[in-house]
Amino acid sequence: MEVAKKPLMGMNLQELKAVAKELGMPAFTGSQMAKWLYTQHVTTIDEMTNISKANREKLNESYTIGSKGHTDAQYSKDGTIKYLFPTESGKFVETVYIPDDDRATLCVSSQVGCKMNCLFCQTGKQGFEGNLTATDILNQIYSLPEREKLTNIVFMGQGEPMDNLDNVLRTTEIMTADYGYAWSPKRITVSSVGVRGKLKRFLEESDCHVAISMHNPVPSERSAIMPAEKGMPIEDVVELLRNYDFSHQRRLSFEYIVFGGVNDSIAHAKEIIKLVKGLECRFNLIRFHTIPDVNLHGAGDRKMEEFRDYLTGHGVFTTIRASRGQDIFAACGLLSTSKKIADVRS
Repeated sequence: MEVAKKPLMGMNLQELKAVAKELGMPAFTGSQMAKWLYTQHVTTIDEMTNISKANREKLNESYTIGSKGHTDAQYSKDGTIKYLFPTESGKFVETVYIPDDDRATLCVSSQVGCKMNCLFCQTGKQGFEGNLTATDILNQIYSLPEREKLTNIVFMGQGEPMDNLDNVLRTTEIMTADYGYAWSPKRITVSSVGVRGKLKRFLEESDCHVAISMHNPVPSERSAIMPAEKGMPIEDVVELLRNYDFSHQRRLSFEYIVFGGVNDSIAHAKEIIKLVKGLECRFNLIRFHTIPDVNLHGAGDRKMEEFRDYLTGHGVFTTIRASRGQDIFAACGLLSTSKKIADVRS
């Protein structure tokens, strides 16, 4: 039985140097591999032309680049593109490319499906299918046709990033390290519903922006739509965030999907103001896109504007996020690969 080759993409510099040492190559070969991977984006080991042919042959025996091109793409009338990428485990994830004038944001996934089971999220309805490896996460960027146009990355696709923290941190390390993409961490935002222990670790080990999925400031109401409230209440999340400095370059934002008649009252706005008082942050209001078998509806534009204006008028900077890619099910809360996985299994 042939042993599967290990992917080099997704390894940090220390690991690439360890590969070189293991195969009897000079340590600097690890640095050469990093440059070929994260600067040149090669798709085969044979393209690493400043590594000797003999050493390339050694690498080819046990390793592969690990990049996988998309297997499907859907194009929205607003310019958004939703890509389907295969994973190392033979499953699939969706990734959304969002161009906007001189900016281009990529919404990446960190899991296949999700354990959090938020009532309003299609990914949660899929259930949990597995964590993505660092190779899987990075491949969404590495193999993106528009990679060179990217200005920002948001971990807001399928899955809860804190539930796969090791692989998320490894990916963001490669993206921000000098040997990797050398991006500023301020170009990367990682979202979370709030996972006890994991969120604290992320805040201490990463300088990337953080976005918290709040969606309701009232604990009893939040737990009705977000089971994760029971594991780490929003009050505990905010209390933790108060220990960190968001007054300079690192940004804290709260994501808030506005449901008509559910979380859009002035009473809710007042609870938000009380909850985040003194915390340097911003709120992003998000339109809800109806999903099957869920009795929730989006608030109207006027209601959202009133909600925004009340918060902003009381010192909480708030914007309404433009909805993108709704016609191809690429908007917030609509990502799911359950059907694709079922088709493969059948």
